[in-house]
Amino acid sequence: MDIKAVILAAGKGTRMKSETTPKVLHQIMGKTLLGYVLDNVKNFVSGEFVIVGHHAEEVENFVKTNYDHAQTVLQSPQLGTGHAVSMVCPQLENFDGLVLILCGDTPLVKEETLKSFVEFHKSNNSDITVMSTIFENPTNYGRIIREANNSLKCIVEEKDATPEQKAVKEVNAGIYCLNWSKVKSAFGELKSNNAQGEYYLTDIIKWGNEHNLTVNAFTLKNNEEIYGINSKANLAEASKLMNQRIINKHLTNGVTIVDPATTWISPDTEIEADTIIYPSCYISGKNKIGKHCKIGPFAHLRGDVILEDYVKIGNFVEVKKTTVKSHTNACHLTYLGDSEVGSNVNIGAGTITANYNPLTKTKSKTIIKDNVKIGSNSVLVAPITIEEGANVG
Repeated sequence: MDIKAVILAAGKGTRMKSETTPKVLHQIMGKTLLGYVLDNVKNFVSGEFVIVGHHAEEVENFVKTNYDHAQTVLQSPQLGTGHAVSMVCPQLENFDGLVLILCGDTPLVKEETLKSFVEFHKSNNSDITVMSTIFENPTNYGRIIREANNSLKCIVEEKDATPEQKAVKEVNAGIYCLNWSKVKSAFGELKSNNAQGEYYLTDIIKWGNEHNLTVNAFTLKNNEEIYGINSKANLAEASKLMNQRIINKHLTNGVTIVDPATTWISPDTEIEADTIIYPSCYISGKNKIGKHCKIGPFAHLRGDVILEDYVKIGNFVEVKKTTVKSHTNACHLTYLGDSEVGSNVNIGAGTITANYNPLTKTKSKTIIKDNVKIGSNSVLVAPITIEEGANVG
């Protein structure tokens, strides 16, 4: 069955206290929150609709630049989550498949979790499925209210909940799967008679039950996955959770990480077994690191870095947009940017690839061929090629 994704990304994010950056474009390890969500669905849906509103132009530009199969839909004015989803009704007028609804500020949800969620929806012959989870302190979350047969009765927002409902620990995770042809008419019938005066997406649960649809809740076991980001403190906490997940993956795959507490590795970095990451390293962006490499301590890989096997990137070495071939060492106090470095090269301390021309605002490439020795305190002014076997004093 065909699946479309709708991602809610129109909110202002007032508590982020950022005048220039919309909430969903804040970053974890060099990747936007919205980027994580889009990447989690792109492999199993046939198209994504991103609902934009606050700072719409910036979000639209991000989506257009980075995602070929996603499109943006403007919500203006912003009258709630139910109203946001209604914005895609014209585009999905004749669609007869599943619609997966997600929030653009929940980057920790795993792709395999979303696939399991969709499979639960299908196997239970549901028309509407909501993802839920359990919190010991459920404050600020909508409460899941179930029927006696365990089907989903309704979701009650915190501000509208009775004391008895507030005691419920099962909460709405904000992710939905809908049989679109059966549910789409709900978005023209939602009411705004609530404390916020908004059209709640949660009201489709009550609507579904009133129209004799099958409504269920899928309980997520790991509630960390739906950790929402509403403040810079939340962003910092989510960054820690994401990084620990990535660190654990690499440890399991045979990478030695000497001090996980001070090591940061982006989710788009590949590292092969028997590589050692020493303390206080920061690896962001998309990188590929081979076997038996040594990184750090205090190294910074900034993205688009390829290190072949047996490469050493030592202390206080920064690397960006550079390929380094096997058995090459840059042991300390070096910057390599926009470069190609061959095999068996030794780069002395204090070496800099000067790749940026501030007058023309252009970057040029540095090419260092095999078996080159670069002496300490060398500045290689690009464009430049150091031929094979050369020694730079």
